Amino acid sequence: MNSPRFYCREALAPGAHVELPEPVARHAVRVLRLPPGAAMVLFDGRGGEYPARIERIERDRVYAELGAWRDVECESPLDITLVQALQVGDKMDFTVQKAVELGVRAIVPVESRRSVLRLAGERAGKRVAHWQGVVASACEQCGRNQVPNVAPLEKLENWLSRPSTAALRLMLSPEAEQTLAEVRPDGPVQLLIGAEGGLDPQEMIAAGQVGFQAVRLGPRVLRTETAGLAALAAMQVLWGDFRGG
Repeated sequence: MNSPRFYCREALAPGAHVELPEPVARHAVRVLRLPPGAAMVLFDGRGGEYPARIERIERDRVYAELGAWRDVECESPLDITLVQALQVGDKMDFTVQKAVELGVRAIVPVESRRSVLRLAGERAGKRVAHWQGVVASACEQCGRNQVPNVAPLEKLENWLSRPSTAALRLMLSPEAEQTLAEVRPDGPVQLLIGAEGGLDPQEMIAAGQVGFQAVRLGPRVLRTETAGLAALAAMQVLWGDFRGG
């Protein structure tokens, strides 16, 4: 059985004695019921990981001793940013979690014209922080040691006005002339996915004006929670680390 993995935001160092963050300590003691001496793996999102053992437990406070840093990575060679319009219910959490498992480097939540969910101010900030936690938990589960960033929430039209260094910018449309297999990146990729009901026609025009190409995956119309994840998986097959070898 593999040792449980935990993300610690503060920088770690070989041989250090650290107190685990409160949420990590609570999960280790209350959920997993790890005893003193139990093995675990800690990572700080800066690359690599540290084998560690629990030194002592003081109620809900857990202290661990770190071993030597290990250069362990499972990052895809494909640099993908998912630009996802807000989704209702728990769809956004699901999309963020699975996108991390599928190897995205960054997630940009945006409010589109057809977004049913509307967030602003403190509510938006809390939700972004929540999604960053979902990202960290997904990294713990899937073995990633580099934690993708969730950008601050903003309107799609504002985000589209920002300069980009992406080599390939894609959006999905079942009416697109070219398929995903007919394009190929030579650098970072941005994938734009609409909310329920897809992107508004004016948003597609605006995205096209800043370099987004419409591509199709197939003849069927996919739901927002399916479209991005299907495209990410296809990209990893075509250009990323699902190819093997």
